[in-house]
Amino acid sequence: MQKCGPGNRVSNRRKALILLGASALTPRALLAQSKPATGKVWRVGYLDSGSRQSALDSGRTPAFLQGMKELGYIEGKHFVFEPRFADGRTERLAALAEELVHVHSDIIVARQSIAGRAVQIATTSIPIVVALTPDPVRDGFAVTLAKPGSNITGLSSGAAEIIQKHVELLVTILPRIARIAFLLNPISPGQGALLLSVHVAAQRSGRQVLPVGASNPEDLERGFAFMTRNKADAVIVLADSFFLQQRRQIAEFALKHRLPSSCASLDFADSGVLLVYSANQNDILRRVAIFVDKILKGAKPAELPFELPTRFELVINRKTANALGLTLPQELLLRADRVIE
Repeated sequence: MQKCGPGNRVSNRRKALILLGASALTPRALLAQSKPATGKVWRVGYLDSGSRQSALDSGRTPAFLQGMKELGYIEGKHFVFEPRFADGRTERLAALAEELVHVHSDIIVARQSIAGRAVQIATTSIPIVVALTPDPVRDGFAVTLAKPGSNITGLSSGAAEIIQKHVELLVTILPRIARIAFLLNPISPGQGALLLSVHVAAQRSGRQVLPVGASNPEDLERGFAFMTRNKADAVIVLADSFFLQQRRQIAEFALKHRLPSSCASLDFADSGVLLVYSANQNDILRRVAIFVDKILKGAKPAELPFELPTRFELVINRKTANALGLTLPQELLLRADRVIE
């Protein structure tokens, strides 16, 4: 259930886009969508930079398939599901995207920006729905959010605005925090662009920014040592497929270096980081099914507005807080969707 905390205050721009997306989901519209597009068995491609097992364990793939089921689509009867997983090896995405094109997918769902970019290069004709992209315009998927203008549409993760919420949450726990390290992957598309949002978020709260890049396990160890030498008070981990594979090591390094840690991916919830704040990815993937349904019924991706998340979750690890000697404000604990003891 969505809480009424600071993470749920949305800008006018976000409100307008949320209302724009919600207008298509009135009871009458949902009733009209309850029957699947007919006339053929559709081939639905799906590309994920993570692993098949993590997609199942987290419920991401089942959430998308459940969304299709709720719209009346029965797998094997109305559509064939063609999932491909890169297992954290982003260099495999290009070949997997080409494979989805060669099996004659009618539509391709890309779970995150890096997968969307691979599919974008592979085809300019097959409709593409990107599930999680920090900024569709900046990432090159859309001319504008309201009118994408190409074969790509989908949902933005809202990552640029979520960063501000992470800063606010850490300041709530550590009011005297002065310098915040940001762990990013310099070779991951889109993360460099988020640095601008990072600086804006920090400047608003009067905090200094310490960007730290890491693209392999050795970088992580050196990066956390660098944070300590440069007197970082906390670290925010940007969402990235490499970091996802290394999430337990990241949590361990943060604890070892006595750094309160925050991450923008719910996949980190049980890794040991101090807190996680993110859009609910399973909710997003259920909503992706609505885009797929509309496109299979004839809608053009170029004219389907990108939408923003409407549900966010806050997870706090009290065990990690105790290990760091932190006292968590009661108001923050009450705001959390989940507290790990």
